[in-house]
Formats: sequence, C-alpha cells, structure tokens
Amino acid sequence: MRKTPCCPRPPPPPPPRLEGIVIDAARLDPPADDPDRPLVIEGAGGLMVPLTEDMLLIDLFARWGLPLVLCARSGLGTLNHTLLSLEALRRRGIAVLGVALIGPPHGENARIIARLGAVKVLGTLPPLDPLAPAPLAATFAAGFRRVDFLAAGAGA
Repeated sequence: MRKTPCCPRPPPPPPPRLEGIVIDAARLDPPADDPDRPLVIEGAGGLMVPLTEDMLLIDLFARWGLPLVLCARSGLGTLNHTLLSLEALRRRGIAVLGVALIGPPHGENARIIARLGAVKVLGTLPPLDPLAPAPLAATFAAGFRRVDFLAAGAGA
C-alpha cells in the first residue's frame, strides 16, 4: 500500500465487486429484536455509500424500517453534511432518534443542528486517547442518556 505526505494512511480496500464478492442485499436482515440487548448496526462510510450497484446503504436502512441514530463529526463541515443527511433520511421515511456528535465539543454546531434539523442532539463523544472499552463506556455514560438510544425513549 502506498503512503504519501498528503495521504499518510494507506488507501481503503477496493469495493467488494472488484474482489469478486457479490452482496445479495435481499438476504441482509437484522437479527430478531431482543429487548434485553439493544442492537447497533453501523453503516460504515456514510448513508450514500453504495452497498451494491443498485442499492445505497440508506436504502437498506429504509427497507429495515428501524429507527436510526445519525453519527456526525462535531466540527467544520458538519452543518451541511448533517442537515443533508437528516433530509435524506426523512425523505425515505426513516425515523431518527437523534444525532450523536463525534469530536471536540462545538456547542454552536449542536445548537444549530438541533434547531434547523428539528432533531435531538444526543450528546458529543470527544476524542479519546487511547480508545479503549473502559474510557469509552465512562465517557458515553457521562455524555449521553442510554434511554435516548432506544426507540421507546425517543422524543425527537
């Protein structure tokens, strides 16, 4: 993998189709609901990432009909990105429990997202170094309310 001064990390792996992998989106379903174990399904890369040649990740989420927590960076560029994402989710009828911001706290961005996005900002997860289970759990407990992540507790 090639690294350059402008791109110190190696490039991402090629899309599955370039490796001969075929994703049958019709066979992708979340596990059965279990009220004792809330489920988190991460949509890596963003809502508009193609899952197949004919389906975006957001379309899979719409098919599942599950409420969603939108995770967004907290800093520069988040207003446009987050408000566009909320619009796309609503256009597809996907229930949004709220927005979780990730990065250094920027109170003004959180306020504007809540107001213009008509959504609850659930909290901000600041950078953690090192990122490890114990500090992550403690930071989450201090900055978020678990009930906000459950569909029954949604007030947004």
